[in-house]
Parts: sequence; structure tokens; C-alpha cells
Amino acid sequence: MTINANTKIAAILKGHPDALEAIVAISPKFEKLRNPMLRKLMAGRASIAMASKIAGCNVSAFFEKLKPLGFDIDESTMIATEEKKKIPDFMRDLQKEQLVVLDVRPIIGSGKDPLNIITEKVKGIQIGQVLKIINSFEPVPLMLLLEKQGFAVYADLIDDNLVETYFCKQSKVESYQSTEEKHTASEWGGALNKFQNKLQVIDVKNLEMPLPMLTILEALENLPEDQALFVYHKRIPVFLLPELTERKFDYRINEISDGDVQLLIFKSRDVD
Repeated sequence: MTINANTKIAAILKGHPDALEAIVAISPKFEKLRNPMLRKLMAGRASIAMASKIAGCNVSAFFEKLKPLGFDIDESTMIATEEKKKIPDFMRDLQKEQLVVLDVRPIIGSGKDPLNIITEKVKGIQIGQVLKIINSFEPVPLMLLLEKQGFAVYADLIDDNLVETYFCKQSKVESYQSTEEKHTASEWGGALNKFQNKLQVIDVKNLEMPLPMLTILEALENLPEDQALFVYHKRIPVFLLPELTERKFDYRINEISDGDVQLLIFKSRDVD
């Protein structure tokens, strides 16, 4: 396999079983790739050029580690041309007066959930305006949701702990309202009884964002038709719920207390 500065990390990992260890050896910042969900999220988006920017090294560091594994190196390709082509038009013409900036890092750092603040900011964005969210990770759940709400989305990975995500409102559609949906004890108990002995259980309470949603969606991809996914969560995942509906899943929510929520997720046809 021939690789260059624009080759995606995902392609490299697929190309050789030892490529993961070789890349992790380049920088401690790549230890995150050991997590299957983070690997799926990051590796498909990042090229060697982007990854070298994260690690603060040259692309040659990747070539040196990967060449002994049998990869052929093409050093003549211009760095990051692929990424440049993917910059959307609204980013090329972006004016300062269009921007509404929200830095959620202090909110998250204080242990609070920025969901309500983000939701209020989104409601106030007019067509043509751009919401810039500054964060330490790519807010994939929010990106998935707002793309369906008429927003063009672009995430700029500045470094390993800084991501600037831009949401440009391009059309007026009915916005998704944050929900605090709860089901009755009868609805919860009926669904739970339906899937007795047919449950797959995951606990996402202690996962950092955006891993809870990604972990749930990954589990649902492999969920047998006759089973349900039982999730221990610390909040009602409002960005996840419309995604479940779109993927033909139904759910029941059991909010036990603040910081203690249970979800049961299953194919829509499985419970009347």
C-alpha cells in the first residue's frame, strides 16, 4: 500500500495489523486510538498531515514508523490538499459579523452540562449566521442533529484538545426541541418485561462526551433483531433521541434521579 501525507489513518490501520502500535509509538497523544469508539471517530477523518499537526511532529515521523511495516511512501504529494478541498463555501466567505461564538470548555470544566446553553444559542441563530462552538472534542451528536435542521457543518481540528465547530444556518426548518420525555412506570415495565432475558447491557455514565452517544449507536449496529439495549446513563440523551427515531428504533426512559437514567432501546415494531 502506498501512503502519503493525505492518506487517512483509518486506511493505514486497515492496511496492517501492527500499524496501530506504530502510530501510538509516535506520540502519547495517539493513545486515544486504542479506544475503539475514538478510533472510529478520529481515524476516518484524520489524514497523516492532520495527525502530525495534532502530535506536533513532521509527517516524516509517520513514514519512518510505517515504512518497516511494508508501506510504500510517496513524499511528493502536496500536504493536506484533500482537506483544503473539503472546506465548505460558507467557511471561505465567512465574515466576522456572521459569527456567534460559544466557548463551552469552561462550562464542561466546571462539571456542568452545556446542553441548555447550546440549545438556547441554536434557537437564536438566524439564516446566514454561523454558530462557532469552541470545545475540546468534535461534538458529533450535535453535528448530526443540526445537519438535519438545515445547518451546514464544519469542524476544524486545531490540536488534540481544541476543536472549533461551525454551524451555518442555511434554511428554515422546524427545530428540534430539547425533550425531557419520561415514560410511565407501566410503559417502562411493560417494555422491560417484553425483553426479559433478551437484553444487552452497557454503561456509559462515566464516558466523556461524545462517547456515550457513539457507544450506544455502535452497540445498536450489532444488536440482534429480537433483543433490546439496556443503557445506564447519567442524563436523558436528547441529541440521541431523534437519531434513534430516524434509524427506526423506539425507546423507553426511566429517570430514577438526577444523574441516574436508564434507557431501553429496541426496534420500533418490537413493542406495541
